[in-house]
Amino acid sequence: MALSTHSTPSGFLLPSVHSAPPFFTEQPNPNTQAHLTEQWIRLILTYARHRRLFVLRVEDAEVPGGHWDEILRNERINRRILPPYLSSLMAAMVAKNLAVYDPPKQTRAVLLYWRLPEEWADVLHSWATATGQLNTILTFYEISDPPIPSPLSDIPIPLLRRAITVLSRSNRAQIIGVADGEGVRFFVG
Repeated sequence: MALSTHSTPSGFLLPSVHSAPPFFTEQPNPNTQAHLTEQWIRLILTYARHRRLFVLRVEDAEVPGGHWDEILRNERINRRILPPYLSSLMAAMVAKNLAVYDPPKQTRAVLLYWRLPEEWADVLHSWATATGQLNTILTFYEISDPPIPSPLSDIPIPLLRRAITVLSRSNRAQIIGVADGEGVRFFVG
């Protein structure tokens, strides 16, 4: 069987390895498994960025038609990733600081870093500067659900908080308590 790339209904181009049955099962050879883990991590993060998905759950391996279905299964070769394998891939991403368990103290769901918090911090500060929001107090909700879609639309609050913390450390933002929760003030950086 010739391996080839394949485009999904969402327009994502799957790598040729996605057509190889061994890709969907853990391999006994540690070197082979390490290589497949790297390929899976790259695939998961690239796909998440393509679809703007922020959370991956072990249960996603068992949801036909779910957000992750396009990469976690391949009906053409009758293969899908099993939950224990997905869980080990999530653990590898957390170990490499490419994801964080969210909520904390569990291992069934991760918040994906298809952009690292430091990268989100730069996107956030650039957005605040470009939209004239410097020295203005904004709620987290106003940032994650703006009236005009932005690169920050739908960003999960825990990830937004991490990005703001990065900006705070470099004196480019300050978290402020507001009537309905938390807000932030951005400074010239």
